Amino acid sequence: MAIIDKPSDYFEAKLYVGNESTNAITGLDFQPDFVWMKNRASAYYHGLYDSVRGTGNTKSLYSNANETEGQNSGNMNLASFNSDGFTLGATSSTNIINKSSQNHVSWNWKAGGSASSNSNGSITSSVSANTTAGFSIVSWTGNGSNGATIGHGLGTTPAIVITKRLNSTGDWQIGGSLIDTVRGGANSLLLLNTTAAMDSNSEVYQTFSSTTFQVGVNASINTNGGTLISYCFTDVQGYSKFGSYKGNGNANGSFIYTGFKPAFTLIKRTDSATGGSWILFDNKRGTNVINPVDVVMAASNDQSEADWGTAYDCDYLSNGFKWRMDGTGGYNNTSGATYIYMAFAENPFVASNFVPATAR
Repeated sequence: MAIIDKPSDYFEAKLYVGNESTNAITGLDFQPDFVWMKNRASAYYHGLYDSVRGTGNTKSLYSNANETEGQNSGNMNLASFNSDGFTLGATSSTNIINKSSQNHVSWNWKAGGSASSNSNGSITSSVSANTTAGFSIVSWTGNGSNGATIGHGLGTTPAIVITKRLNSTGDWQIGGSLIDTVRGGANSLLLLNTTAAMDSNSEVYQTFSSTTFQVGVNASINTNGGTLISYCFTDVQGYSKFGSYKGNGNANGSFIYTGFKPAFTLIKRTDSATGGSWILFDNKRGTNVINPVDVVMAASNDQSEADWGTAYDCDYLSNGFKWRMDGTGGYNNTSGATYIYMAFAENPFVASNFVPATAR
């Protein structure tokens, strides 16, 4: 697979200021298919939208909650996906992803645009797939059949599959080949909206292949008539990496090789609920233009961003990321603890023109 020389054609973090009215967020080099937003200053829900489900105030999802699609419809409104960004609209009450005069962040991914029907699995799905960037958005309806398979469109086995039921409450279910490898067995899963440790459940995820993923009959993932959305990811050289590491509990913290200079990292402790929040960093937030990256936000709760102190300082390097401290609290570098991560690139370590990346 060819190296992606310009990762910002497929992923970019974008900062913006809310206005509680029509608010065009521009400056991306692509039309996003998946937008994840968060108010940086206030304890408001995360807001997640994708082009397969569509736009409007009834299409919001929340990484920190198990709520149904659009349950906070009076507080969120992504009005359109545009060629260089997206437009937010007004809402009837507090606009938590467009709060006037407050700072917000969006994380934006490019999939494949309009969805196409996929009949690779026993359940026909609607898929927007970008095989170059290793990302697909999959919409499907459960049939309540144990062992049902769903086509994902990636053409390679997904490392991560994130699924949310839309028409009922239910936890965000995360599986994939990476999750099975880290736990050392099939049927492994994590929950995006909680701090729970890694577990196994054959009624959720079962197997993964280059064309489909297989599910059981858990109500959060495959009840008859349940509507679901899945976000599927696989590694792409120079652009994305999904892996695991062990904390070393040392002030000279663990180094994690990605093969690129990160733009975004999402990290989760898997062996314990202590320090088990999904913590995320990016290359746009914070006051430092050089290392460390030190402003933390958690996908699994609604808290505003904060500097959690030097124990969470992270260096974004030319070929990966490195913790500076011992990880007091368990979130990132506790000795012997197991962590998984999702990382997307700002620059490949060495581009196809042989120009190397540099650290922040």
